[in-house]
Amino acid sequence: MHLTACEPTAMSTAVVMDHPGDASLLQSCGTADSLASLEDVTAESTANESSEEESACAREVQSNTKAEQSMHTESGVTPRPNSLSLPTKGTELWTTHRDGEVKLRMGESGPEAEPPLTVNQMFTSTVQRFGNYNALGWKEGEQWKTMTYNDYYKSCRTAAKSFLKLGLERYHGVGILGFNSVEWFIADIGAILAGGFAVGIYTTNSPEACQYVAENCQANILVVENHKQLQKILQIQDKLPHLKAIIQYKDELKEKKPNLYTWAEFMELGRDEPDAQLDDIISSQKPNQCCTLIYTSGTTGQPKGVMLSHDNLTWTAFATGRDVSLTDADKLQEVVVSYLPLSHIAAQMLDIWLPMKAGGITYFAQPDALKGSLANTLREIRPTAFMGVPRVWEKMQEKMKSIGAKSSTVRRKVASWAKDVGLQTNLNKMELNGNLSRKPLNYRLAKRLVFRKVRKALGLDRCTRCYTGAAPITKDTLEFFLSLDIPLFELYGMSESSGPHTISLPDAFRLTSCGKIIPGCKTKIFNPDADGNGEICFWGRHVFMGYLNMPDKTEEALDADGWLHSGDLGKHDQDDFLFITGRIKELIITAGGENIPPVPIEDAVKEAVPLISNAMLIGDKRKFLSMLLTIKCQVNIGEIAGGRDRVVYTAIQEGINRVNEKATSNAQRIQKWTVLEKDFSIPGGELGPTMKLKRPVVMKMYKDQIENFYKEVLTPTTPDNPLPPK
Repeated sequence: MHLTACEPTAMSTAVVMDHPGDASLLQSCGTADSLASLEDVTAESTANESSEEESACAREVQSNTKAEQSMHTESGVTPRPNSLSLPTKGTELWTTHRDGEVKLRMGESGPEAEPPLTVNQMFTSTVQRFGNYNALGWKEGEQWKTMTYNDYYKSCRTAAKSFLKLGLERYHGVGILGFNSVEWFIADIGAILAGGFAVGIYTTNSPEACQYVAENCQANILVVENHKQLQKILQIQDKLPHLKAIIQYKDELKEKKPNLYTWAEFMELGRDEPDAQLDDIISSQKPNQCCTLIYTSGTTGQPKGVMLSHDNLTWTAFATGRDVSLTDADKLQEVVVSYLPLSHIAAQMLDIWLPMKAGGITYFAQPDALKGSLANTLREIRPTAFMGVPRVWEKMQEKMKSIGAKSSTVRRKVASWAKDVGLQTNLNKMELNGNLSRKPLNYRLAKRLVFRKVRKALGLDRCTRCYTGAAPITKDTLEFFLSLDIPLFELYGMSESSGPHTISLPDAFRLTSCGKIIPGCKTKIFNPDADGNGEICFWGRHVFMGYLNMPDKTEEALDADGWLHSGDLGKHDQDDFLFITGRIKELIITAGGENIPPVPIEDAVKEAVPLISNAMLIGDKRKFLSMLLTIKCQVNIGEIAGGRDRVVYTAIQEGINRVNEKATSNAQRIQKWTVLEKDFSIPGGELGPTMKLKRPVVMKMYKDQIENFYKEVLTPTTPDNPLPPK
């Protein structure tokens, strides 16, 4: 097929396209977005991103199940395709070379046939349409300052020229280490325009972890936020042979060093440089070449550099924006708040690329957003779309409940009545896919008395789309917000799918489902069992190019037909809503040979006992299941952990009994449990940057407690957890 791009100069070489062989075998799904968290969510977070990390041996586990492969809408039997042969440039769906080109997964019609664009083409198109509209907003003291799209694009070009002057080479990295800011965006896009790779680095990384990323992407330049982050780089700069310059974008430099620049000095370097060199580089860029690296926060082994092409970013922004009905700035400008870690694709897609596509404005939260200031920012900015990881929503829920508990009896009764009405009305609306012909009178009254005030207090009075993603969210939290007329729309995707793959929409969502596929993408369930559970596989132009310099890992992630194997287990309901049921690697296989996905049991315990913060099921190669628990911190954990707090111990045991009653088999019952002295956290090492449980780490850290579970043989007559004597 033949395609023309908007700017012929930017497509100096033909781009090879492809679409899957037999479209009838493929099933369409939905799109996704992501959210983030408050306070203890610290560091990094986003799009139900189950980085590909664990999916390789996943497939071995899966092959034990009923080994037919279903394409969801088709019952053809196809074995898992063999591994890939080495690609030649531009003709294969994958590459691991920094200068590689891939065949785009084009379709004949619909969103997948959209002409491919480079980042520069998408940006200039927005500037032509919305150049005088504000693009970015940030706070200086108590004042909000803004920058238009015209100035934003000019600044990115200036930064690109400065990078080139500092010696940025083609297909080398510009590492960015710091909290979200105007400078972060400009450094990111400037690196791409200059022909380098934009590389976000986790702000929580140790100096050694920063070194690994900088080395892996052969970074010529590192951009750091402040003195604290600068110190990490100064410790390792001697071990980085490709590094030519460091730029600090906030605060004054505490000491002058060679090749160390302030942001102002850096921008000055390129301000008066001629445009010819930059224009030549931009016009040589192709949509099927890499422009961004996202490093997975792997729970095992070294992080992998997920190579994303121009087309990955621009097409995903187009397809997602279309699916969630983003409005163009000349109709009603979209407003978002940037606070999630930009080293994740979810935050980049949400904060940089989607607003750019629609001419929206991104406001930057304060660096202490997750410690409490986010609430004020939301009230000041009043976003039209907002993404929060589950812990953010849980924090809001806890705060609102504690305020509600202090209200007068009358207020509590009114709120309780309104929540009943809100939940019932919204559940009816959900079942009817948004087609509630007339809202009942009591709902309209509840909206006036309660719902509008709650939204205003949260800063969500203009927010038509509240998203959650990156980790499982409990049904309790979903229903709490639904009862307040704030439906939370779950998204799902991964770094390797440029962010979203499925998205819940106002007229298409189900509680605990992460929605339907973004039109233009495809999902298949690989090796489904009797209940339809199997590995979720992705197809579409959002699927990554490969892992930088890691052909073996790339072959584990992509099969020979180009399907991305997520490592996640899931199934579709009769209406094609996708439900995630666990990760293959997390499957517990008991000594008796029973396959048990831990997440549903852990979620059930957290729902049954709201006091519990984290739960981890143990039982792989063991005779029975046990569980490690942590408590939300308002209580004396030592008292509970030591078994001295009878009331709490009893409450936990009763909750676990209720979960056990619903177990599908005896093997799925929790026989023993213990409460740990402290909650899991990112600094503690039990949680990854996206708040994902690092199971192997927890197993190692608490091996003594785990071994204690299995020291004595459990007999049916002994109580699971003898309570301390009265």
